[in-house]
Order: sequence, then structure tokens, then C-alpha cells
Amino acid sequence: EESGEQSADSVSQDISVNGAQTKPHRPRREPLLLIDASAYIFRSYYAIPPLHRSDGTPTGALHGFCRMLQNLLLKRLMKGDRPRVVLAFDSGGPNFRHGIYPDYKANRGPCPEDLLPQFALVREAAEAFGVVQVEAVGFEADDVIATLTRKALEEGVDVDILSGDKDLMQLITPQGHEPCVHMVDPMHFD
Repeated sequence: EESGEQSADSVSQDISVNGAQTKPHRPRREPLLLIDASAYIFRSYYAIPPLHRSDGTPTGALHGFCRMLQNLLLKRLMKGDRPRVVLAFDSGGPNFRHGIYPDYKANRGPCPEDLLPQFALVREAAEAFGVVQVEAVGFEADDVIATLTRKALEEGVDVDILSGDKDLMQLITPQGHEPCVHMVDPMHFD
């Protein structure tokens, strides 16, 4: 060009690094954040002392969950970001794995009685926050997260997964892969 400036087309051409063709690094836009809501509700339940409303309804897990959403969303909103967040829930009851292996999670005890009413409260709070909620009958939250991750990658969208479920680590992409998948430690998310 006459002005000596490179055009946008010439900057976005493929580059060769050690003989391999690669695309130039693109700035990472706000990723899709997929949260294992069911696991986080349980984590909050066991991490927070028992709290109750004046009518006796237990709210400890709800409190922990709302604090997590506030920290996650408000920080990003204050920076001017528009976070894309999806809460994935277990569908409750048997899932497809029980058909494959009837003793699936047979050693796990029942859900604590004072946690049960908090699931509906968490869903109400998430709706008030304006956060998308997803569940699929017969599947767990990690199955939903894996499916949404695959779809997002097909669309070229980066994904962050907030979960303590180590099985989801198989979704992490190699460093430098675009679009990318990162696992976010629920104890140290920012």
C-alpha cells in the first residue's frame, strides 16, 4: 500500500512457525462459562454452616451459590464484559448410566433432607440473575457440559468450565489450540 501500512488482510494471513502453518494469536473474547451447578450446590451445602430463613427453610447452599454467582458476574460486569454463563444441572433420578451399570453410585447416600428444598431456590435465584439453566432428562450436569462444550468449539467459541469434576478435564484443549477449553478451579475462580 502507498501509505506503508499493512492491510488487515495481510496481517491475518497464516504464519509459519517451525515449518508448521498457524494462525496469528487472536485476542480471547469473553468465553462461554459452563458451571456444574449441581456439584456447586453440594459444595456450598457442605462448606457453609447451616443457615435458615425465618420460616425455617434451609438456605446455606443457596447463600454459597448466590455468592459464587455474584463474584463471577459482578466482577465481569464492572469491567464492561457481558459474561456468557450457563448453569448445567443433573436431571435427578436415574440416568443412562444406571441402564449400563445398575449399581452406578450405589455407595452414595441420599441427598440430605435440608438440601432438597434449596435446589428450587437456587433455580429461582439463577433466574433472578438472568443466567441460562440447562438440564437433560436422563443425564448428569457433566454430560450436558461436555455436549455444550463440543457445540461451542464447533462454533469457534472458547469455553471455561467451572467444576470440581475431574472427568471434565478430558475436554481441555492443548495450549495454543483455538478455540480453547479451560478448566476453572471453583475454589480459585476469578
